[in-house]
Amino acid sequence: MTEKLTRKSNRPLTLKDVSEASGVSEMTVSRVLRNRGDVSTTTREKVLTAARDLGYVPNKIAGALASSRVNLVAVIIPSLSNMVFPEVLSGISEGLEDGPLQPVVGVTHYRPEREEQVLYEMLSWRPSGVIVAGIEHTEASRAMLAASGIPVVEIMDTDGRPIDSVVGISHRRAGREMARAIVKGGYTKIGFLGTKMPLDHRARKRFEGFTEALAKAGLEVMDQEFYDGGSALVKGREMTQTMLERSPELDFLYYSNDLIGLGGMLWCIEQGLEIPGRIGLAGFNGLNMLNGFPTRLATMNAMRREIGKAAAEIVKGSIAEGTATAGQHIELTPKLEPGDTLGRKTVFDPEP
Repeated sequence: MTEKLTRKSNRPLTLKDVSEASGVSEMTVSRVLRNRGDVSTTTREKVLTAARDLGYVPNKIAGALASSRVNLVAVIIPSLSNMVFPEVLSGISEGLEDGPLQPVVGVTHYRPEREEQVLYEMLSWRPSGVIVAGIEHTEASRAMLAASGIPVVEIMDTDGRPIDSVVGISHRRAGREMARAIVKGGYTKIGFLGTKMPLDHRARKRFEGFTEALAKAGLEVMDQEFYDGGSALVKGREMTQTMLERSPELDFLYYSNDLIGLGGMLWCIEQGLEIPGRIGLAGFNGLNMLNGFPTRLATMNAMRREIGKAAAEIVKGSIAEGTATAGQHIELTPKLEPGDTLGRKTVFDPEP
């Protein structure tokens, strides 16, 4: 096993680095990484282990172009079906306008091992920068990003330790602010509905901030309902029905995203539940489609387009200045949008 390299320089790794770490010649390293020639199993394993520990990604640009960069920015996101990320991509595209850089997108499906594969392939083409959603990565992914020698911008989340630059919001703060608004509205019997959160780190952090703020007010989440898979109106309807049939005393439902929140709101309306008097509702993301409903779901605007644009401008600015790293930390403020479902709870006086 090779000793992992502690890097203070952001220059790209070379075959020489892998050669020195593995103790074999550069020619042998090249043969192993290109899967060419007769190399012993022991030597091959030494080279591959050294490359993996260093975060080395082979350069697929051949010949005279081997030391140059292409005018592409690798953009790595969890999903294209989730309505959140097209707005992020729009912001990135806007930020890269009037210049030679073009975004190219890779999708991870919220799977850490898939992110490793996408990073490996995209970095092998030597893009000019990387924009990647989230700040939680495997050790291999962090090594590749740290060793890339190009601007790396992690987006959407600022609650953690970034590799280089970061642009996003604090999801813990967003959760805390929503909890305070719910408490201020007079609601005390609160349910939470959302995706299972081991891999959705941002939803997990919002929930942590939410429960923390409730605890300070002497409250707790009284019921929870989780699901696997993507966000959907139908799923929101099903989850809301299940929860309110199980816990009819609840007076507020907090959803991890707007789509399931909309589904839940439609179900409540069909049941004749007064909103927000009998029950309050809130989602997260601030999707534009909320404005198309007669009843506007309360939400938290996550500043997605602004995040994408700022990340693209960091990459573009770093390249224009000829710097390999920017190290910028930009935290935007999520905006509470109360809509029509986060008013004050109605207090019903008993009949005389």
